[in-house]
Amino acid sequence: MTIIIICVAGFVAALVDSMVGGGGLISLPALLATGIPTHLALGTNKFASSTGAVSSAYHYFKSGNLNRKVLIKLIPFSLVGSAIGVNVVLGINPNFLKVMIIFLVAIIGIYTLANKNLGLIDKYVEPTRSTFMKGRFMAITIGFYDGFFGPGTGSFLIFGLIKLFGFEFKRAAANAKVLNLTSNISALFLFLINGKVVLIYAIPMAISMMIGARVGTHLAVTKGSKFIKPIFVVISFSLVAKMAIEMLFLK
Repeated sequence: MTIIIICVAGFVAALVDSMVGGGGLISLPALLATGIPTHLALGTNKFASSTGAVSSAYHYFKSGNLNRKVLIKLIPFSLVGSAIGVNVVLGINPNFLKVMIIFLVAIIGIYTLANKNLGLIDKYVEPTRSTFMKGRFMAITIGFYDGFFGPGTGSFLIFGLIKLFGFEFKRAAANAKVLNLTSNISALFLFLINGKVVLIYAIPMAISMMIGARVGTHLAVTKGSKFIKPIFVVISFSLVAKMAIEMLFLK
């Protein structure tokens, strides 16, 4: 029954994450509910979510929505940030981050809702040196967060890519998924060598997340930005509510 529950949670998490990010706030609590320690849950979740990210990134690549020039500039910084984040989290408790994450996700949701045209029109122009510098800072910062804690990483990346590079939601989701994949792989490697992955949960959850990611990517590509944006807003506020409730009532 435990395996079934985490597989269902994994499928839903990957479906949502492939479109708008935030899937970790579905899959990680499901793993924590099994009773395994936080560090093991983080590592196991990273294993499963990495497979979902591979599936999603592959299908986004096939759809032609990736910007290789931007990705090549940002991927190394995402890798480094994630590696630093994992090394930090293995030594401390990540729970203190929750207040900051609630605040940031809420701001992103409100801003996206208030700006009706945000992410609906592709405004990409050739990035300047300054834009790439800001993009690298974004990549290493969010990469660090992904290695350190993780849930909501996709949402932050999508928003950052829209604001910095002018992508619409569909292209932002595609490129965010590749950056998310690189930070996942970096973090996963370190979790594995430190023995922080429970394979009996990680493998079946990974399979369900691959399927969920495939379904979510198909919906994102075929339905477009007008379909993705309201889901992004709903998920953002849902994540805020969920984390706030956990902090206030489930201590």
